[in-house]
Amino acid sequence: MRIMITGAQGMLGHDLVEVFSKLNSIDLYFFGRTELDITNLNRVLEVTNEVQPQVIINAAAYTNVDECETSVDLAYQVNAIGPRNLAVAANRHQSSLVHFSTDYVFPGDAVSPYREFDFIQPKSIYGKSKWAGEELIRSLCPRHYIIRTSWLYGVHGKNFVTTMLKLASSQPVIKVVNDQVGSPTYTWDLATGVANLLSLNHAYGTYHLSNSGTCSWYDFAKEIFALRGLEVTVEPITTEVLARPAPRPAYSVLDHQLWRLSGLAPLRSYRLALEEYLEKIANF
Repeated sequence: MRIMITGAQGMLGHDLVEVFSKLNSIDLYFFGRTELDITNLNRVLEVTNEVQPQVIINAAAYTNVDECETSVDLAYQVNAIGPRNLAVAANRHQSSLVHFSTDYVFPGDAVSPYREFDFIQPKSIYGKSKWAGEELIRSLCPRHYIIRTSWLYGVHGKNFVTTMLKLASSQPVIKVVNDQVGSPTYTWDLATGVANLLSLNHAYGTYHLSNSGTCSWYDFAKEIFALRGLEVTVEPITTEVLARPAPRPAYSVLDHQLWRLSGLAPLRSYRLALEEYLEKIANF
């Protein structure tokens, strides 16, 4: 199978390249932003004409949630127009397109996990731009896998875990929000899940995929420090006190209904994934 990965230099992109490079019968082509700017339609068409991919996996995105509030055009250019360009190219070559979306497409006011076909109402520019990308893909490329995920962390990029560890090295007391609940997701596990999904052959649709289990950011921080054996005082605060530019969903737990109905095994618990991740970055 000939697979092309965009956004290969990002946190998720790195793990996708590593996972797929270990699989048999895969011809893998991967591109970072400097090699392939997905917002440039002509360049996207040029590269896909050269590669002739059977599957395109898009890990390119503008993920700075707060900057999206002021850089609105850039958010839509990367998160909506870029995926549109890939969808056009995928459809031209009759390729499958794998695209990653977010829990931010939901309003965050639920009391039970969001299913794939629940009401969409993003509150932030980031969420709105990612939803626009989803809709453009659906309208232009029938052979798509849209994967909504949440709270990503991984070895190859800045994330909540590394931020907490860095703060712990200089601050005895750390304040963390306790009124946002979700599911932390290890990018290695997410990449492995994508490989499993593609093995089903043409099980197209919109999926929710994250590590199992839920917590608040406050609980997650405490688990990080406990696993590292760090004596850090963690104080809970509200989102209102944090006063970030972009609104955050208070509850963004995802129900993996379509994943489950497709007969795929759930990803392991976020606690087990966190343990492995901390071992990998032990020299942090």
